Amino acid sequence: MTSEVDHGIGEAVAARIERRWATLSIVIVGVLVGTATYIGIHQATMPQGHVETADPKTLHLSGEFVESNLGSAVEADGSVTVRAIGQQYSFTPQCVVVPSETPIKFRATSADVVHGLLIEGTNINIMLVPGYVSDLPVRFKAPGDHVMPCQEFCGIGHQGMWGKVKVVDKTAFLNLMASKRRLTCVD
Repeated sequence: MTSEVDHGIGEAVAARIERRWATLSIVIVGVLVGTATYIGIHQATMPQGHVETADPKTLHLSGEFVESNLGSAVEADGSVTVRAIGQQYSFTPQCVVVPSETPIKFRATSADVVHGLLIEGTNINIMLVPGYVSDLPVRFKAPGDHVMPCQEFCGIGHQGMWGKVKVVDKTAFLNLMASKRRLTCVD
């Protein structure tokens, strides 16, 4: 009789422990889902809503990524769009000028293999895939220079694939843009 009573107590203890572990597992999953949701909403780390394509064979011939259309441009709403191409083993343009405290949209693609566009000192990190246009809205808080290396291995000359982003005061940027349609550090 005693063994049956002990067996019943053991089952109750085991069931209670299993319920606690199941509850703990559900709480952990809930915290992870809640954290991912919060970060996705408040840090703008959401997947792209749509995918744009661009023919990598004809980038240089016509369309948005023709060479005369690359660099920084002021849009009608006052925002700035930066267009760039990653290709072995350089970014075109090599250096871009952007204003601080202004909405900026980086639009970039690759002409050959997968590249990565990382702007050091920021949370900007874009993969450039041939045939697809990467689009990332950003805002720089203060003027300064940022290094822009390719962070995806793209071949033998990968280590030399560097660019530069020069962030200037908004007024200085508008003065530079006054006589130009597109702006790079070379201008």
